[in-house]
Amino acid sequence: MLSAPWRTRPASGVLYLHGFNSGADSPKGVLVREACEAVGIPCITPQLPHRPRAALELAEARLGELGERPLVTGSSMGGFLATCLAERHDLDGVLINPAVAPARLVANWVGEAFVNDHTGERFTVGAEHLAELEALTPAAVTPSRYLLLLGSADEVLDPADAFVLYRGARTLLHPGADHAFMVLARHLAAVLAHAGHRLTA
Repeated sequence: MLSAPWRTRPASGVLYLHGFNSGADSPKGVLVREACEAVGIPCITPQLPHRPRAALELAEARLGELGERPLVTGSSMGGFLATCLAERHDLDGVLINPAVAPARLVANWVGEAFVNDHTGERFTVGAEHLAELEALTPAAVTPSRYLLLLGSADEVLDPADAFVLYRGARTLLHPGADHAFMVLARHLAAVLAHAGHRLTA
C-alpha cells in the first residue's frame, strides 16, 4: 500500500518523457495520454532528440503548455530527464525504472550506431552524450516529490540504485516486471493519484 502523496494540489497537466531511442507513441506514452484524457487533464508526450541537452531543452519548453503546476513523468532515460525538470522547477514526478547514473550507462554504448524504430533516425552515441549527461545530472534530489515504479526483473537497470538515490520516495516494486514495465496499465491509478487526480476506470 502506498502512502499519501506529499502534495494535495492537483496537477495542471502531465508531461511524459520516453526513454532512450524510444518514441512519443511508445506503449507507456499512449497509456499515460489515455489516462490523462480520462480524468480531463492535458498531457504532452514529445518526441525527444537523442542528444540529452537538446532533449531536456525541448521537454522544458513544453512545460509551459501544461499550466502552473504540471506533473513530470518519464521512463528510463526519460525518468532521468523528468528528475532534472522536477528539481529545477520544484515539481512532482513519477519515474518508471529511471536511469540513475545515465552517463555510466551510456558509456557502454559510445561508438555504437542506433536506429530509432519510431522515427527512422540513425545516430551514433559519442563522447558528447556522456559529457552532456554528466553536466545535466542534479547535485541532489528531493525524494519526497517522487513516485517510483520499479520492476524487480529490470534487465537494464538495477532497481537497487533507484532505491538508494530516491530513498524515502513513495515506491512501488512490481515483482517480475522488466525494464519495459509492460504492467504500467495496472498502476495508472497510482500515477494519477500522485498528480492529485482520481482515475476511476
